[in-house]
Amino acid sequence: MTPTCPTGREPPREGPHPQGHAMKPDIRIIGAGFGRTGTDSMRAALEILGFGPCHHMRTLNEDPGQRDAWRRFIAGGPADWNSLLGGYRSCLDWPSAHFWPELMTEFPDAKIVLTWRTPESWWTSFERTILPVLQSDQEAGTETAGGMLIPRQVFSGKPMQRDHGIAAYKANVEAVKRHVPADRLLIHEIGSGWAPLCEFLGTAIPATPFPRDNSTEEFRATVHRHPKGP
Repeated sequence: MTPTCPTGREPPREGPHPQGHAMKPDIRIIGAGFGRTGTDSMRAALEILGFGPCHHMRTLNEDPGQRDAWRRFIAGGPADWNSLLGGYRSCLDWPSAHFWPELMTEFPDAKIVLTWRTPESWWTSFERTILPVLQSDQEAGTETAGGMLIPRQVFSGKPMQRDHGIAAYKANVEAVKRHVPADRLLIHEIGSGWAPLCEFLGTAIPATPFPRDNSTEEFRATVHRHPKGP
């Protein structure tokens, strides 16, 4: 039985899509954590460990085809994983993180990584980064993948305010814990570094420090460079 998500629903980049042709996904790692839980650092870490390329919201920023494919899917289109994740070996962050129940069924051998931070610290980061972008897009009438997904599905159409946001965050964490078998799940807290991740994945600890990417300041700088969201 496919687990249900907390929302109650049923469940130009080179390499992954050479010359525009989708490849079959080979997903080994599925991220189930919300954006702003260290997902970009985890993306970099997984690629260092050989689980790349890793699909992330930044993929949609870089690839118009990806933006279109995910918009169609989020709007209720079919789950064509070849188009959505073809050529990738891991995925995390929104939009894919919202669909972890479908993905863990589609890729039964994949392991699940729940990137985690305290709900309060998550909201503080979300409020300073993603939320203003979503609000700006709403005011401008811009239909981005994030704007279609986060307010309507992640937040279940409720106001994007602190209490609702934290409740949605907690519900997702509890759903992951409840539905993902313990031997498939790693809860990776921000700041935990390489050791728990490498033990979980059965890899050696790299000599390089664990990545620390996409701080609030870096996020804002990226938004200024790419004012329209994916």
